[in-house]
Amino acid sequence: MTINTLLQLTRRPSVLIQTDRSKSALQLDEKAGLFCPPISIGDRAVAYIQHEVEAVIQARIEEQSPEQIKQLVSELINQRTKAA
Repeated sequence: MTINTLLQLTRRPSVLIQTDRSKSALQLDEKAGLFCPPISIGDRAVAYIQHEVEAVIQARIEEQSPEQIKQLVSELINQRTKAA
């Protein structure tokens, strides 16, 4: 996957709408490695990277297994450090 040169950040309420998940379900997915964790954008604020959200949604549409999604999430998180 290619890193976008123009990254968009999305706040949690928008991610909940996009994924049609509850806040607790999203947090459980993050803890299980099935969804990318948010990044800090302030002392008390977090946001998600939009292309990561879209990649996980696409993987679910494609009916990838939980292990495949965990691998995708791991790769997306690793790309964060390479982009910095």
